Amino acid sequence: MKVVNIADAKAHLSQYLELVQRGETIVLSKRNEPIAEIKPLRRRSRRPRPAALCAGDFDVPESFDESLPESVLIEFEGK
Repeated sequence: MKVVNIADAKAHLSQYLELVQRGETIVLSKRNEPIAEIKPLRRRSRRPRPAALCAGDFDVPESFDESLPESVLIEFEGK
């Protein structure tokens, strides 16, 4: 992890972004106080998730598709 002040980051942004691209985290500081991090984005897995990943883990009640009670609808609408 590299700590860089804001003025230096402005002057050499492309160089620091190259470091980030290589996997390094850059901490931006203002008056020697860390204020932000620039870090690589996590790459999403290109593998598809398995079908029915959580099959059997949840019980859906028979009333799932029924309308909500009037009292709940009133709360949602803020009346």
